Amino acid sequence: MKRSGSADLPLHYGHVPPWLANRMATLGLAIVEAILVEYGRAEVIRRLSSPFWFQSLGAVMGMDWHSSGITTSVMGALKKSINPLSKELGIYICGGKGKSSRETPNELLRIADKTGLNGTELVRASKLSAKVDNTAIQDGFQLYLHSFILSSDGDWAVVQQGMSDASSTARRYHWHSENLKSFIEEPHTGICGVNQGQILNLTSIEADVTRQTMMGITAESPTRMISEIQKLVMPDHHDVKAQDVDLKRLGSILWLAQEKQPTDFEELLLLEGMGPRTLQSLALVSEVIYGTPSRFTDPARYSFAHGGKDGHPFPVPVNVYDETISVLQKAVEKAKIGESERQQAIKSLHQIARNAERNFMPNMNFEKVIEKERAESWKHGGRTIFGKEKPPGDQLSLF
Repeated sequence: MKRSGSADLPLHYGHVPPWLANRMATLGLAIVEAILVEYGRAEVIRRLSSPFWFQSLGAVMGMDWHSSGITTSVMGALKKSINPLSKELGIYICGGKGKSSRETPNELLRIADKTGLNGTELVRASKLSAKVDNTAIQDGFQLYLHSFILSSDGDWAVVQQGMSDASSTARRYHWHSENLKSFIEEPHTGICGVNQGQILNLTSIEADVTRQTMMGITAESPTRMISEIQKLVMPDHHDVKAQDVDLKRLGSILWLAQEKQPTDFEELLLLEGMGPRTLQSLALVSEVIYGTPSRFTDPARYSFAHGGKDGHPFPVPVNVYDETISVLQKAVEKAKIGESERQQAIKSLHQIARNAERNFMPNMNFEKVIEKERAESWKHGGRTIFGKEKPPGDQLSLF
């Protein structure tokens, strides 16, 4: 197994309101089903083991683009929507936050009984990944969330998060079962976090002598070291700034949505009638489903699909969110019965925007883009944890 990556995130407290949590579960399921139809179960597991893709998924689902709350809310939403359909989808999600994390072994054993997988080995993988991140790597983060994602084929990923009161940050760790060789020598696919200086890391290849002298941690003979670990470090500022976003990529999405209509492209005829704002959101969702790993280096860009619950970069456009879900759900259902035209149309959104990047010169005023979204938020059912957006002139006076 390898540890696929990590992410350092500012600590955010608070809750996800029901109006957003329910939509996150529905959109998350639709995205996972679209990936299943196109690529299969192994790709779902692989995507979740990437810290950059995971952060992009959380942003496109309407969570604050850089906060620690993405981990809890995304895994909670996926567990809620996927597990009732696990037998059909072949994807299972165990564990969670606090007490739920301690139920992971029992959940894995029950799944093993149903699928014929080796429950003992799965429980061992769960416990060892937690032990490594909580004990073998003493970086000042105490684990409080452990999620184990499993396919009926035996592929799995771990997403777990620790908290540091000293730095007021959280660190998310990602693991992937692919090419598993050792839990104790350079196992991670990535770790995200702010540099904490010198730390005790007994999984470093340089700690081999130390490990050898410690009481038999394992009888394994580590033979493989991954050459590169994905590390995502998110900034402290809450608002989305121009430097957080690849403006060329974002600009091509806005161009597609605002300058061109679907009728201009033969590939998009099946999406005719969709408004430009929904087209913008769906293009970003399309990239989360069909984009290659290199497309997720700027997770903040995906917050321009459905905003954020705290109003950054703008309030969640609930009406647009619902239309995006509806279009995606219909495409997935048709694809399941062999009618893939709508799914191909959604896929082409991502490709058209990507093609446009080649000659696109970003000349937009970034702040005006956000200002426009906020000014028109009420038209799209804009909503935050503070309430619903109101049209200009309809604001209640404070005096």
